[in-house]
Amino acid sequence: MTGEQPLLRLEGVSKRFTKHLDAAEKLVNLVGGRRREEVVHAVDDVSLDVREGEVVGLVGESGCGKSTLGRVVAGVHQPSDGKVIWRGKNVAGLSGAARRDALLKIQMIFQDPMSSLNPRMRVADIIGEAPRVHGLVPAAEIPAYVDEMLQRVGLDPAYKTRYPHQFSGGQRQRIGIARALAVKPDFLVCDESIAALDVSIQAQVLNLFMDLRTDLGLTYLFISHDLGVVEHLSDRVVIMYLGRVVESAPTEALFSGPNHPYARALLDEVPRIDRRKREFQPVKGEIPSPLSPPSGCHFHPRCPHATARCREEVPRLREIAPGWTSACHLNDAGA
Repeated sequence: MTGEQPLLRLEGVSKRFTKHLDAAEKLVNLVGGRRREEVVHAVDDVSLDVREGEVVGLVGESGCGKSTLGRVVAGVHQPSDGKVIWRGKNVAGLSGAARRDALLKIQMIFQDPMSSLNPRMRVADIIGEAPRVHGLVPAAEIPAYVDEMLQRVGLDPAYKTRYPHQFSGGQRQRIGIARALAVKPDFLVCDESIAALDVSIQAQVLNLFMDLRTDLGLTYLFISHDLGVVEHLSDRVVIMYLGRVVESAPTEALFSGPNHPYARALLDEVPRIDRRKREFQPVKGEIPSPLSPPSGCHFHPRCPHATARCREEVPRLREIAPGWTSACHLNDAGA
């Protein structure tokens, strides 16, 4: 990691999705109905720094908002509130070539390569289209550039005339990685990028990510529900619960002794050889609906340490050790 200024900074980022009333529902309301617009609070006031060259693992249960946050970082979604700051500049305030360049530098690799690759395009066009359109590579050099990208991700350039359905899942994911690399990014958002692959193929793709980090100086936001993978891959881990960051710490420190009750509950169930006789006990209760999140600390309905304060007051994310933050009232003096 180099420099004092973070490569990427999120300041109070929130993302809400609103389902507006359709004509029939509005008509029902005219005759006394009580239909209301539904608002999904997917991401709720998240602040986060990612340093250049760092691998940040973002984890949490399904529905916690981690994929939505990744899409906000990559520019797929615009934040409802807050700022996405890239190299010290607010992306929302950029325009023209400056905005295009900022967005190209942050690329996303999706979970399901079959649904994220155009089935009607050959691999050569999938990889070569963006650098050609954006003028990153002269048109005459595109064929050789595509060959270079395929070789970098471990695929034979002879296959570039094929379509996505003619490849295995692992090969398709490599094509997705090559497409992202083709626009010369500095930052990759990897959204469950190995979850759909066989275990043996997962290891190969993880090794590829690490090799690319070394060779190209890439920075990663690695989104995953697999804590074992995150522990192996990440320099720092950020844990989300129902749209909020509840804990962030260096990987080794977090896995040695998590602070937040939710983080402890998650990490207690990571498979370990020395705990192979333990009975699996998932986090008690169901994750609440983002349509109507609990008041105060979102985790209080499932927390064994919850107090009246937890039900009423949102805990702030505060530093409990150098580089280690946690959002729990138990950390406050006199708690």
